Amino acid sequence: MAFDVEAFRAQFPALGSGIAHFDGPGGTQTPTRVAEAVASTLLAPHSLRGSLLASERNAEEAVHAFRAAVADLVGGTPDGVVHGRSATQLTYDVSRALARTWSPGDEVVLTELEHDANVRPWVRAAETAGATVRWLRLDPATADLDLGDLDDVVGERTRLVAVTGASNLLGTKPQVARIARRAHEVGALVHVDGVHLTAHAAPDVAALGADLFVCSPYKFFGPHCAALAADPALLETLRPDKLLPSTDVVPERFELGTLPYELLAGVTAAVDVIADLAPAERARRDRLLAAHRQVEEHELRLRGRVEEGLAALGDRVVLHSRAAERTSTLYVTLRDQDATDAYRFLAEREIFVPAGSFYAHEAFRALGLPEPGLRIGLVAYNTDAEVDRLLAALEELL
Repeated sequence: MAFDVEAFRAQFPALGSGIAHFDGPGGTQTPTRVAEAVASTLLAPHSLRGSLLASERNAEEAVHAFRAAVADLVGGTPDGVVHGRSATQLTYDVSRALARTWSPGDEVVLTELEHDANVRPWVRAAETAGATVRWLRLDPATADLDLGDLDDVVGERTRLVAVTGASNLLGTKPQVARIARRAHEVGALVHVDGVHLTAHAAPDVAALGADLFVCSPYKFFGPHCAALAADPALLETLRPDKLLPSTDVVPERFELGTLPYELLAGVTAAVDVIADLAPAERARRDRLLAAHRQVEEHELRLRGRVEEGLAALGDRVVLHSRAAERTSTLYVTLRDQDATDAYRFLAEREIFVPAGSFYAHEAFRALGLPEPGLRIGLVAYNTDAEVDRLLAALEELL
């Protein structure tokens, strides 16, 4: 089925503002159904979870529906889905729990492609345990990881490898499955930051080789929160900090305090918004896979149009996103133009292209950039007309 972008846009009241949003990697706009799910959950009877009263059952259903929806989206199991305030918080929590199992001399492998949320928690955990941090390097020429020394970097002392599913800065989709295979050969765990990837795909955590996988629903039309997906058997081995009377059952042992049922309902609705792009007679996981095939074709076609337009501007624009496998996110710098000034220029024309390094500290440093650039992030609701506006504005700017 062809993707009907105008029908999809009609679900997003905020898009009526006239702003051309190319800021999807920082967070997407919200469909009406998601807002209605949040509101209806708040307005219906709700209380602590249970089975006797309607308020208890409503809370229980919100939790179970959330876990099932996230599991369908990432190819996981509902009993392994943990809610969190953010991907950063979840990664810090699991890093602290895992660090208790490490010893001095153990090793943690990170990459230069990461958002700092998949770096700093592990650096701190390694320091606490006396472990050594090793790196898989980013090749600026390819905007991808150099895996030539993978077997040397990931060795017998490696306890965990943390890698992004897709770079929030460059869009690069590294060879996660290959990295995971090497990690598993030496008995190491693999933690995948799926925040950017899940905004552009329905991942398969098993195919990726991800033992731990985090994502953020507000990057795929949902509310501001996060989810971690893992094998329940692995979660059973981890002992996070928790209150003494709180349950020790997995996955609840990782969720501190009363859950925000309204946000959980919003996440479920966001997953269903995507799934409903495919025929309803299929299972939701199958529909999500089919829907993302439609969306990816649309996003990559628009990415191609932007790339052609940038190429027409000649050496006035430098495109740093050049990996063979990547999402519809483009990172550019402008010769003789400050990115912040360019951001303001575009904003005056109701075009939102943010400037910065976007918490991708290691990647930005590895690229050797003297100053931040512009990130053009295309998502499902972007249109050809918006691409035309962007390219015309950049031509005017330059």
